[in-house]
Amino acid sequence: QVQLVESGGGLVQVGGSLTLSCAGSGLTFNMYAMTWVRQAPGKEREPIAAISWNGGATYYDASVEGRFTISSDNANNTLYLQMNSLKPEDTAVYYCVSRFRYWGQGTQVTVSS
Repeated sequence: QVQLVESGGGLVQVGGSLTLSCAGSGLTFNMYAMTWVRQAPGKEREPIAAISWNGGATYYDASVEGRFTISSDNANNTLYLQMNSLKPEDTAVYYCVSRFRYWGQGTQVTVSS
């Protein structure tokens, strides 16, 4: 059974930083790309960062490029999202996703101004 569990969300002030983690079980990170998807209140889910199975390639949405960094520890089946210079528009529920088939429960990030 595949399980993805996010952690690390919380309340942070504008300009602050957070690091999200996603612990996976029942799947092998070094076989598939992994994605962070977020859903802001009243908006659709949007992919914001992805990393290839071997970590050799990354993708960032323009809204987070230069501020967020995705990384993975494949030996421990853990995905990370380092978020710096946070803005109020980064407020959302953040999901760890594998193949857009397996989703974690999400972790709330709230950026206060």
